Amino acid sequence: MSPMADSPRRIIRRTVFFSGRVQGVGFRFEVHSLASRCDLTGFVRNLSDGRVEFVAEGHLDEIDGLLTRLGDAMVGHIESVETHDSEPTGEYSSFDVTY
Repeated sequence: MSPMADSPRRIIRRTVFFSGRVQGVGFRFEVHSLASRCDLTGFVRNLSDGRVEFVAEGHLDEIDGLLTRLGDAMVGHIESVETHDSEPTGEYSSFDVTY
């Protein structure tokens, strides 16, 4: 395993699905606001099944920090979180709210 494998500065791609009362409460815009303070690329969007999908590429510590701040800001709205990490693709140039 490389020395960077567990490093907080390692660049990853994280996909997160949020369930609960996460649509119609400013959730995507809170995510976008938090992401704009970080060096992240990706998107956040509502899904037709009522969940919100978040995909971000960037340093592990920045993504973890954003998700911690989001959990604090949206306490009471998030019921469950499904997270998947993978290798970054570099396909995004910014972080956006998509529809």
